[in-house]
Amino acid sequence: MPAKQMKDVLYRWKHRTDEYQSVITISSEAGSDGRFIAQQLAKTVRFDLFDSLLINAIAESAEVSAKVVKSVEKSRLTGIEQFVDMLIYDEYLEPSDYLKHLAPIVTVIAEHGHAVIVGRGANFIIPKEKKLSVRIIAPMEKRILNITNRFDVSADEAKRRISNRENRRAMFVKRSFNANISDPVHYDLVINSGNLNNAQIVNFIISEVNE
Repeated sequence: MPAKQMKDVLYRWKHRTDEYQSVITISSEAGSDGRFIAQQLAKTVRFDLFDSLLINAIAESAEVSAKVVKSVEKSRLTGIEQFVDMLIYDEYLEPSDYLKHLAPIVTVIAEHGHAVIVGRGANFIIPKEKKLSVRIIAPMEKRILNITNRFDVSADEAKRRISNRENRRAMFVKRSFNANISDPVHYDLVINSGNLNNAQIVNFIISEVNE
C-alpha cells in the first residue's frame, strides 16, 4: 500500500495545475493527539499526508527497509542496540545519516506543497514562506489519559512512554537543528488540545491557511 500511495503522490505532483499551497507541519507533545489531528487535517483539505509515507521515502533513499528507519526513529540506536538491529534486519542506517536522507525529501515535498508533514523536525527544514508550522500541546493529565485509553496501560506506564518520546524528540531536534523543540518561537501556531477538540483544531488551522 505505501508504494501505491507514493505513486499516487508522484502522479499528483506531475499533473497538478492548481495554485501552490504551503506545507503544514505538525509538531506535537507526546499524547496530545497531534498525529490524529494531522490525519484529519490532511483528509479535510485534501493534502497528501507524510507520516508513514515519509518513512518509506527515507528507506528508499537510504536503501534500507522501512523497519530499519522506524527503529532509528523510535530509539536513536546506540551501542548494543545497533548490533542487535543489524542482526535482525541485516542492514543498518546510522542515526547520523538519517537527517541526510530526511532533509532533501522534506525539501522536495515543500517545493510541491499541498502536504501535511508529521513531526521529524520538518518545520526546521522548510523555509518559512513555504510552510505553516503548528505545535500541538496539552496538559499532562490529558496526555496521560489519551495514552492509557489508546494502549490500555497504567497511568504510570503512560507517563513513562510520554517522557521517553519527549526526550527522544527533543534530543533529535537539539542535535539536528540546535533548537529547543518546545520553544514557541519556532511555530506559527501553538494550539492546546486540552481546550479544543480535534475537529475544532482542524478548522482553526484551516482558517489560518485560508487567510
